[in-house]
Amino acid sequence: MSYHFCVAGTDARQQAAAAALRAAGCTVCGPAQAGGAPLLLLPMSARGEEFGALLQAARPGTLVLAGRPDAALRAQAAARGLPLLDYNAQPALARLNAVPTAEGCLSLLLRWRDRTIWESPFLVLGYGRVGQAVAGRLAALGGLVTVAARSAAQRAAARCAGCRAAPLTALDRLLPGVDAAVNTIPAPVLGAAELACLPPGAVVIDLASAPGGTDFAAAKALGVRAVLAGGLPGRCAPATAGALIAQTVLGMLREREAPPKEA
Repeated sequence: MSYHFCVAGTDARQQAAAAALRAAGCTVCGPAQAGGAPLLLLPMSARGEEFGALLQAARPGTLVLAGRPDAALRAQAAARGLPLLDYNAQPALARLNAVPTAEGCLSLLLRWRDRTIWESPFLVLGYGRVGQAVAGRLAALGGLVTVAARSAAQRAAARCAGCRAAPLTALDRLLPGVDAAVNTIPAPVLGAAELACLPPGAVVIDLASAPGGTDFAAAKALGVRAVLAGGLPGRCAPATAGALIAQTVLGMLREREAPPKEA
């Protein structure tokens, strides 16, 4: 089935999503034609401040598809009676986005360090989707990877994947021996005491949702290079990230139209 989308947003990821939708046989227009499209595709982290006027121009009943929309956008869509779906909440997209996130992380590690990944010691905090993708790629390139996780099941999975594993309570023992720490846990885990354990020249890349799990003020005071590296799919691989969004929203639409299964 062909769908008619209005795609808003000018970043490379949205442009790639529009191209992927056209390649799938869909009709795609820009914001100026929003009133004629039954589907409105907004970018990741869509804000009401930016897209409120576009919602006003949309025709009644338009389905809004957005990634992590803020509260203002949700309220504006509700006030206009426009149904809104968050495509970022789809588990499949979260799993697939872990790949460009991990590759973007490797790019930062290569840029900020003066050693190979091969035979360098790394600590990955957390072993969810992103932690698994990062640890697996570091290990595949010959990195010496230790995973720190609260869950015994996650630690067991990391060991089965060829990594060393330890509980988060062992950070004071683990951090002095690593070149880089990659955090994927969206909770405070790398405070001043932990950061002080890192050796000189070590870097911290925090991939968790803002505000991350690192005390960045403490890192600055200690002279530790630390960065909250959010949005890596859109920054490092926008063509892939946009295509994944297009695939996800098309799958969501097909599921909505599928007849209910018989009991």
